[in-house]
Amino acid sequence: MEVPAVNLKAIVLVHWLLTTWGFMALWLPPSYAWGNFTILAVGVWAVAQRDSVDAILMFLTGLLLTILTDIVHISLSYPALSNLSDTVRFSTGMAIFNLLLKPLSCFFAYQMYRERGGEYAFNLGFLGVPQDQSSYQSIDHAEPPRPFPDASSKAAPPRPY
Repeated sequence: MEVPAVNLKAIVLVHWLLTTWGFMALWLPPSYAWGNFTILAVGVWAVAQRDSVDAILMFLTGLLLTILTDIVHISLSYPALSNLSDTVRFSTGMAIFNLLLKPLSCFFAYQMYRERGGEYAFNLGFLGVPQDQSSYQSIDHAEPPRPFPDASSKAAPPRPY
């Protein structure tokens, strides 16, 4: 099945609109707006840098993190009153809809990450085995192994203190 092509600009625009509407009634803490708008700024960077793997990876990671933070923000700040105004209900619905739409946006951002040349598995560098190629020897140029080090390249003895 072919994955539909979704424009990154559309993803950023939809999440910006839903975040703005979700924060409209001010029932969420300011950290909700700061977190979401910061990630949307990274999304704008990913739009501007079309070939950057780092930009789309940071946007994808930020979207994944804001899923967790949005769950915490909405669950802790959800209005407990039964007689809510229409604005608060609309704002709550948009914040929840924004949260529900983020996994789909993560899927499309991951597809863009793959299109830009990203790997299937995320390589965090410090978690993996480093690939040291200093001992790599090409099979095209056969050099005989030297059993003994070259005497002329012998290092001078250290100076005494």
